Amino acid sequence: MHGYELLERIPELVGEERVDVGNLYRALRALEEDGVVTSEWSAELPGPAKRTYELTTAGARLLDRWASALRENQALVDDLLNRYEGR
Repeated sequence: MHGYELLERIPELVGEERVDVGNLYRALRALEEDGVVTSEWSAELPGPAKRTYELTTAGARLLDRWASALRENQALVDDLLNRYEGR
C-alpha cells in the first residue's frame, strides 16, 4: 500500500478526519527502521513512482500482540463500567 492510500484509509480506521502527512511519513520511516514495515519504490501503479509499504512478519506479530492487549484492556474497562453501573 502506498502512503497516500494509507492517508485516505486512516480516517475510516481511527475516526480522525485530519491526518498530518508529515507525521504519517515520519511514522512510516520509524516503523521501517524498527523492522515493522518494509518499503520500496513501485512504478507499476498509475502516475509517478510511489513508495509502497508492507507489513513484515515481525510487524504482523507486533500487530497481533497490540490487538490482544487492546482486547484485554477493553475487557477490563467493560468490567469496570459494568461494576460502576451496577452499584
